[in-house]
Amino acid sequence: MWTGFQVAVALGCLGLLWRTVDGPAAVRSLAAADPSWLALALAALTLQTLLSALRWQLTAARLGVRFGTAHAIRDYYLGQVVNQTLPGGMIGDAGRAYRNRGQAGLLASGQAVAFERLAGQAAVFAIFAAAFVATSLVPGGIDWPDALRGPLAGFVIAGIALPTGFRAATNLPGVVGRSLTGLWRALGTVLSGRGLLAAQATLSLGTAVCNLAAFAFCARAVGVDLTVAAVAALVPLILFAMVIPISLSGWGLREGAAAALLPLAGASASGGLASSIAFGLVFAVSVLPGLVLFWVGPRGANIPARADPQP
Repeated sequence: MWTGFQVAVALGCLGLLWRTVDGPAAVRSLAAADPSWLALALAALTLQTLLSALRWQLTAARLGVRFGTAHAIRDYYLGQVVNQTLPGGMIGDAGRAYRNRGQAGLLASGQAVAFERLAGQAAVFAIFAAAFVATSLVPGGIDWPDALRGPLAGFVIAGIALPTGFRAATNLPGVVGRSLTGLWRALGTVLSGRGLLAAQATLSLGTAVCNLAAFAFCARAVGVDLTVAAVAALVPLILFAMVIPISLSGWGLREGAAAALLPLAGASASGGLASSIAFGLVFAVSVLPGLVLFWVGPRGANIPARADPQP
């Protein structure tokens, strides 16, 4: 029933957008898309996957789950394929955690996956927060509607205050406080150590820039030219819509956000729709190597426990 609901939401949103924002115009834009810009978007998303796999490898090693770079890339691609083809959008990540539980247990393996995904979202949020403040204060920036300015300002403030709130919540009594304390200590383990924070920040900003650039390239392919400020301020909001787990892989919600937000940068609503559809299709193509790596890679992805675990 939940799968059917997600599919219905995706199709319903796309159908509504087709009727309200000139769907035929979006189709014409897609049909005339520039292949060179789409190829650049594909390259950016491929680089994003490679950087994400390296970030996962680094994060997992700090929690006692060690594997090689080739394994990290192969398993990350496989997780992306599952995320794109099955409802929920997180089943592939859960699979990564389960397959690599052998060395340190499912909890540590799951924390590594969760922290890695969180780092990517945090980098996208940081870019959006900086761009929102800049475009709100600098003359000639985006003319944010009053209906959006207040909620987005609250979103930025809440995001900045989240680490402090998380740290304070570790003082709660009972099992909740103990669980949050364990998570906080695990997060400290991931980030502490010489050069680790800089490496995590570099990899996370790299993946975020690749993701935003890929969307901008797809938009350019269908005739929507976005400024750097528009990409940094608007595209993160479009991508955040994909996180809402009521649609199949974010389809429909992402397109609705693009059709609503890109006109703030001078694009048409149909151009926003075409840009988002192009991004979704290119992203689906970018994860296809995961199928090849799954069939040609080594079997038995679960890493066995080490006979002599290192401290």
